[in-house]
Amino acid sequence: MPAARPARIPSQRDGAEETAAAGTTVDHLTETYRAHYRSLLGLAALLLDDTASCEDVVQEAFIRVHSARRRVRDPEKTLAYLRQTVVNLSRSTLRRRILGLKLLSKPMPDMASAEEGAYDQLERDSLIKAMKGLQRRQREVLVLRYFADMTEAQVAETLGISLGSVKAYGSRGIAALRAAMGARK
Repeated sequence: MPAARPARIPSQRDGAEETAAAGTTVDHLTETYRAHYRSLLGLAALLLDDTASCEDVVQEAFIRVHSARRRVRDPEKTLAYLRQTVVNLSRSTLRRRILGLKLLSKPMPDMASAEEGAYDQLERDSLIKAMKGLQRRQREVLVLRYFADMTEAQVAETLGISLGSVKAYGSRGIAALRAAMGARK
C-alpha cells in the first residue's frame, strides 16, 4: 500500500490562482463599463460612421466579454480584450455593409414586359405556322441550320443530300418564310 501524502497547506499563491481561475468578475466588468464606455464608443466611431452602429458594437462587445469573462483571467486585460472585440465587431459590421451594397448594386435583369412577352409569343406562333407551310426539305434544312445551329456541311451529312442542295433548300425556305411572315403582318 503506497504511503499517504501529507496534506498540502494552501499558500498565498493559491489564492491568486483561484482568483485568476475565476476570471473577470461581473463587478469588475460593471466598473469597466462605467469607466470606459465612452472611450470604447469613440473607438467605434473612428471605425464606423453612424452612432447607432457604434453603440451596437460597443454593447455587443460588453455582452461577449461578459459571456467569456471566465476566460479573461487577468482583470487588468479586460479593457484590452474589450478594445479588440470592438475593433473586430466594427470590421464585421463594415464587411456586412459592403456585402449588402454589392448585392444591392447589382442591376436587376432586364425582363420583358407582359406586352413584349405576348408579342414574342405571337411572333413565335406566326413563325411556326409559316414553317409548317414550307416544303418538308426546306423545313428540315432551316430547322437543322438555324435552330440546331449546324453548319451547312453537317446538315448535308445529316440529311444525306449534297451541300448545294442544302444551300438551295435553305435559300428557298428563307424566301418563303419572308413572304409568309410579311403577308401576316
